Amino acid sequence: MSLIVQKFGGSSVANAQRVFHVAEIITDTYKKGNDVVVVVSAQGDTTDDLIEKAHEINPNPSKREMDMLLTAGEQMSAALMAMAIEKMGFPVVSLLGWQAGFRTSSAYGSARIYDVKADRIRKELDKKNIVVITGFQGINRYNDMTTLGRGGSDTSAVAIAASMHADLCQIYTDVEGVFTADPRKVPTARKLSAISYDEMLELATLGAQVLNNRSVEMAKKYGIELEVLSSMTNQPGTIVKEVAKVEEMLISGVAKDDDVARVSIIGVPDRPGLAFKIFSKLSAKNINVDIILQSVGRNGTKDISFTIARANLQDTIDLLNPYVELIGASSVVYDENVAKVSVVGAGMESHPGVASRMFEALFAANINIQMISTSEIKISVLIDCADADKAVSIIHKRFFDDPDPLL
Repeated sequence: MSLIVQKFGGSSVANAQRVFHVAEIITDTYKKGNDVVVVVSAQGDTTDDLIEKAHEINPNPSKREMDMLLTAGEQMSAALMAMAIEKMGFPVVSLLGWQAGFRTSSAYGSARIYDVKADRIRKELDKKNIVVITGFQGINRYNDMTTLGRGGSDTSAVAIAASMHADLCQIYTDVEGVFTADPRKVPTARKLSAISYDEMLELATLGAQVLNNRSVEMAKKYGIELEVLSSMTNQPGTIVKEVAKVEEMLISGVAKDDDVARVSIIGVPDRPGLAFKIFSKLSAKNINVDIILQSVGRNGTKDISFTIARANLQDTIDLLNPYVELIGASSVVYDENVAKVSVVGAGMESHPGVASRMFEALFAANINIQMISTSEIKISVLIDCADADKAVSIIHKRFFDDPDPLL
């Protein structure tokens, strides 16, 4: 007998027909003698609908009240799933995140999981119940409901798998696994049978929407083997596991992230400590910075450019505008019509020429590169948002469809 954690995303439980289809997947797993813990997201577009309803009442609601509202989506989904399983004649109980033992930080809207006290889950499993849990949520030290941010249900599932030492954590989505690019945009994209934690983490962070990046971080930390597969088809998925167990490919995938804005501080005095002061202010407001580019100092000044999530743009501008005068900089400018396109692959560590091949493909398509960022297993470029889908297609073709071997 194994303990299996199964997570189902919003599209997998979007309507009654899909709820019953997922219930069959769950009960088939249960009938094989397994203990089954299920994590569900809100149905379909429920979260977006709730956000829209909130803004009809208050254009700028507090993050605490938004969390109170948004947790209702998963609660409805979990109860409906339990009802479907109950109707099929199987023992089941649904639990809210706090009932399942999720303790989080107080960062409403993007809370971090501190601990999962899984005693209640174990008691229900001992009663031979299937346990259905609301993803995406927990409770803080003030006993307030909190949410984990977009994609938080993936993190909820992995956290349960880690705390209970599950034998397998399955993430069911609307695609059949992890592909070399978004198959809805790149028809020639290939499904990977396996991918390393590090590669998956880079792809998730860089815009691939198959897995939440925090869930991959946690899976790597606790050695939880993940399987990403589709609830719509009965096909094997992609296994996410340790790099030593994965045959290295040169490139594992091409990803696009259009939730990006570029901010530039013009005419920063060229003296020590100012970059630290600028970025520490952003850090204090929990604004995450990605690509950073600093120009060579001329005439005693330099320009500093960086990228952030588009949702943080207004907060960033409001924070920096009064500050640039204090440090003697000229101005703050920004551009939200940009996108980040990246290639990821553990194999590029030992293969020179990946960057030149990527840049060659962009040059041939007359796509201008605004910023570049690299690590051992990824190369990212910032380009015009209008060129993003085209860039993904031509880069994917260059690496996966061209017959020419790489250098």
